[in-house]
Amino acid sequence: MISGLDHVVVLVSDLAAASAAYQTLFARKPAWRSSGDGAERVLFTLDNMTLELMAPSGDGAPANRIRAVIAEQGEGLASLCFRTNDIGKMHRRLERLSLKPEPVTETTSQDAETGATLSWRRTRAATEATRGVRLFFLELAKERPLSVRTEVASITAMDHVVLATGDPERTAALYGARLGLDMRFDRSHPDWGRLMFFRCGDLVVEVVHRPGKDHDVARDRLWGLSWRVADADATRTRLAVAGVEVSDVRTGRKPGTRVLTVRSGTCGIPTLLVERTARA
Repeated sequence: MISGLDHVVVLVSDLAAASAAYQTLFARKPAWRSSGDGAERVLFTLDNMTLELMAPSGDGAPANRIRAVIAEQGEGLASLCFRTNDIGKMHRRLERLSLKPEPVTETTSQDAETGATLSWRRTRAATEATRGVRLFFLELAKERPLSVRTEVASITAMDHVVLATGDPERTAALYGARLGLDMRFDRSHPDWGRLMFFRCGDLVVEVVHRPGKDHDVARDRLWGLSWRVADADATRTRLAVAGVEVSDVRTGRKPGTRVLTVRSGTCGIPTLLVERTARA
């Protein structure tokens, strides 16, 4: 029913600054700019999903709700939107799963620069039923344009999105048994806790449980993002020259990977870059 992760939403106060930061990180131009419903948006579309930067705009109720969320939680990851090929069937499944979906709505967006339009149908599950994480489900009428590369050693795609949980069994039941994502990995380690990987199209939803951390057992939290690169050394050099703080390249926990951590220019989101050196 779920075919992949369509996009993640990042709430920011300064859209221009956030857009510039992610253009530097990705070495790609924004693919879409739009406004409406109390928000301005900039979209970066990579090979397997879209990152949506959203900032409040105007003085109406929708803009004030976004400001309230930023004031309470700070800038950063706000929601996940899964792709489906049949929003009607998805809505009925969510109802059967007692996830209390909102009615399906149809929306159109127009790019501020080209005048091109996109349309989609979507629904949202009740946040109290999804352990505090805002989950949307979307059927897109046609594909978005890709973000154009501006330099070599650009980001190619998302590798995984990370959720932190205080109750791994209930979270696994939500994403695996109820939403139907395929669990590919479940392992515990004394140093970094329990990790679960759920395949979602061409990327992974990673669930992390770290015993002893101050987690709300009833609510999960969107925590971090990981992006794929073709050459970790070249990407590190490009970002360092641009003034982005990055770690040294190191061997990843997953066999056949090399990784580096990005420590600035991500709107406060913990960010990892992954080079796949061999098939794991």
